Amino acid sequence: MAAPRGTAIRRTPLERIEYAIIVTTLLAMGVVMLQPILNLLAVSFSDPSQVAGKSGLDIWPSGFSLDVWALLLQHPNVQRGILNSIFITATATFIGVVGTALMAWGLSRPNLPGRRVIFLLVLVTIVFEPGIIPDYFLMKRMGLLDSYWSVILYKAVNAWYLIILVRFFEEIPEELLEAAELDGANPFQIFFQVVLPLAKPALATIALFYLVFHWNEFFRAMIYLNDQTKYPLQVVLRQFVVEGDKLAIVGADNAANNIGVAQINLKALKAGMIIITILPILAIYPLILKFFTKGTMSGALKG
Repeated sequence: MAAPRGTAIRRTPLERIEYAIIVTTLLAMGVVMLQPILNLLAVSFSDPSQVAGKSGLDIWPSGFSLDVWALLLQHPNVQRGILNSIFITATATFIGVVGTALMAWGLSRPNLPGRRVIFLLVLVTIVFEPGIIPDYFLMKRMGLLDSYWSVILYKAVNAWYLIILVRFFEEIPEELLEAAELDGANPFQIFFQVVLPLAKPALATIALFYLVFHWNEFFRAMIYLNDQTKYPLQVVLRQFVVEGDKLAIVGADNAANNIGVAQINLKALKAGMIIITILPILAIYPLILKFFTKGTMSGALKG
């Protein structure tokens, strides 16, 4: 029986110690995860003349300046990179979730002909994943090189995510499906009106996996895309942060003439670029995590 509201929960001394350890551990993990992000924000908002003296532990700006953000957000490469990443990630995530859900539902049905063989082939792709060279020749033969689709269709259906969704669909009570069938629902209506609403937590999880995977993908884009106007944000980030190509951001003319933005510290530019890259994922996490706390079959069956 639940305790009335306003009544303090009585804990034994051992439970208090366990609670204190859990809270302390979570707070420490939170600090460890937040500190690097706060440091990057502090560096990017600091006055350019004071950035060089900032350490990796500082979480407060030295002075205040928006020069880094004005330069990055107005730069055409960064603007195109953001739009390209949004398009690639959104399209690939939609295709991945739809394709994975359809295939998982079929494989979860015990009466599917050749179900075991198909599942075995799926497992084979996990153990013997093709390398980059076969993938490259496949994209070349399909005429997808230097096309957005070469990046979007890469792992359109991920085998690991497929297995997760198959196991979820197998746990859906057959009584629900039989009841829908008795009400006159056809297989498509059962899938879209009964199964998918119940699968929202699982679909949200799979969508988050696909979203993070495609947003962070840069290696395939570097290999398959030759047109720099099609580069996603991660390739622009690598070109600038990893290779240290400051000219890619400030421009050769500004650097040669020692004008304005060329005086911005490279460390501050890197910090701002990293924040721009990770910010969309940080913003989407809370929107999707709300589905994880919902009961999978909540309200589906009534006694």
